[in-house]
Amino acid sequence: MSPDRRQTLQSALLTFLIAALLLAVWHLATAPRGVPAAGAALALTAEQLEYARLMGKDAAAPVKSTGFPTLGQMGETVLKNLSQPFYDNGPNDKGIGIQLAHSLGRVGLGFAIAALVAIPLGFLIGMSPLVHRALDPFIQVLKPISPLAWMPLALYTIKDSSISGIFVIFICSVWPMLINTAFGVAGVRREWLNVAKTLEVKPLRKAFEVILPAAAPTILTGMRISMGIAWLVIVAAEMLVGGTGIGYFVWNEWNNLSLTNVIFAIFVIGVVGMLLDLAFAKAQRALTYVD
Repeated sequence: MSPDRRQTLQSALLTFLIAALLLAVWHLATAPRGVPAAGAALALTAEQLEYARLMGKDAAAPVKSTGFPTLGQMGETVLKNLSQPFYDNGPNDKGIGIQLAHSLGRVGLGFAIAALVAIPLGFLIGMSPLVHRALDPFIQVLKPISPLAWMPLALYTIKDSSISGIFVIFICSVWPMLINTAFGVAGVRREWLNVAKTLEVKPLRKAFEVILPAAAPTILTGMRISMGIAWLVIVAAEMLVGGTGIGYFVWNEWNNLSLTNVIFAIFVIGVVGMLLDLAFAKAQRALTYVD
């Protein structure tokens, strides 16, 4: 067995052991405690027993150590949600698949618009020191603003919660892509640009055949960061505006006091975020080359 394969198997085994340990801790922390001993019930006076019955309490009933859901309850919730992910019983009762599709649609559209704006503008900034100096103050002022701070302004001007969510995704995705694109373009080796100049390569061809391949790994890094931020922001934005989406699903289930559904949605958010990041990481590895 090769060292790489052995290390992969060892890491997989360690991951499994950590997961098993966490589940065991969860089970022990949420398992119901044992029934009180008979002596403890006999220690109560007749008046105390009668009062307990009047209050609807049973001295011999098992007592839970916590209100946190057990693994069995979580298993039932997971099976219920995954067995019917696309049901639609009204505005506040939709399956997890429908809610997830709404969130991914908003993220995808806002992210695509941000890429259409950030990548060409980043090329321009990276290739022109004059444009960089002119736009840098605006970038430095707007970049630190929380995307959710734009939500009230978006709702006031756009007057549509779904489109406002897309705008928030756009505004949070544009900066990492813009900065990484400009950095990647500005960092292209001077020798390659000099060769293109010597061969009298036209600017458009130079941009697509020299600069873009060289800057592609850095651009993908910016896109990967932007997607991670966008997936974080959409959940918070949907909690604020409501309607549909995985963030609204979490908030609605919390209002329904369904903690199992809240925890299930949190796991779904984490898994989807991991899959999105893995997709960009794979694309980044495919475009990364070694001199």
